[in-house]
Amino acid sequence: MAAAGLASAYYEAYSLALPYRKAIGDPPRDLPVRAVEFAGAGGATLGGWFIPSDPSRGTILHLHGIHSNRAQMVDRARFLHRAGYSSLLYDSRAHGESGGDAITFGRLESVDAQAALHLVQSFAPGGRVGVIGVSLGGAAALLAEPPLDVRAIVAESVYPDIDRAVSNRLRNALGAPGPLFAPLLLSMFPVRLGFRASRLRPIDHVRELHTPKFFIFGSVDPDTTRQESMEMFQVAAEPKLMWELTGAAHVDLCRFAGREYESRVLEFLDRYVGSGDR
Repeated sequence: MAAAGLASAYYEAYSLALPYRKAIGDPPRDLPVRAVEFAGAGGATLGGWFIPSDPSRGTILHLHGIHSNRAQMVDRARFLHRAGYSSLLYDSRAHGESGGDAITFGRLESVDAQAALHLVQSFAPGGRVGVIGVSLGGAAALLAEPPLDVRAIVAESVYPDIDRAVSNRLRNALGAPGPLFAPLLLSMFPVRLGFRASRLRPIDHVRELHTPKFFIFGSVDPDTTRQESMEMFQVAAEPKLMWELTGAAHVDLCRFAGREYESRVLEFLDRYVGSGDR
């Protein structure tokens, strides 16, 4: 019984890091999309779309969640374009049409985010930049070293540390005994991914990160619990803002909340990115 549980737990954890490839298809016709490619960590080629706005109030870097791709962020780019913001959407490493051998839960993705930021800055030198990061994408934005040189970060459903993220997912997949296997699986990170799991602690970074942060999360999220999200917000350095969506799980919060999401996110970005004042 224990051996079967260990095998199931190992499969769940191992599969989380496997590439999640998917053809993206044609870009949305209602947006002025430009296809882009750029080099991420280790030379992985990352593909995406740049959506300019003329004139632009600033550019928003969109970082999607695990087992998704740039298409997840199109609705966000669409309402931001209407508000006068440019956007860069790209497939995270080992997702969609981007290269990369494995998903690294924010470690190499944070290096890729720096490369994406440099690309945006090459399009609009001196321009104002903000970030919307969903789950894995939010972790990448918060884990970046040095911190991303941006004016604001919207962090949606971001795990505080990989230990609890793995435990939660094993519990969801295997039931109550699942978290018992987490320490063993986390000890395999150096072999599987080339770094220690202790490097993946966004909660440590938000303590010292003085970039304005907007934490958004669902009240019934089983992957990143309400308690974990509240802890992230409480320890984070100012300035910061929080929004708990009642009844939302680990889902696309833009689609879940619709117009209210647009209104709240725009208000935050307008204040710190679109205003021209730091």
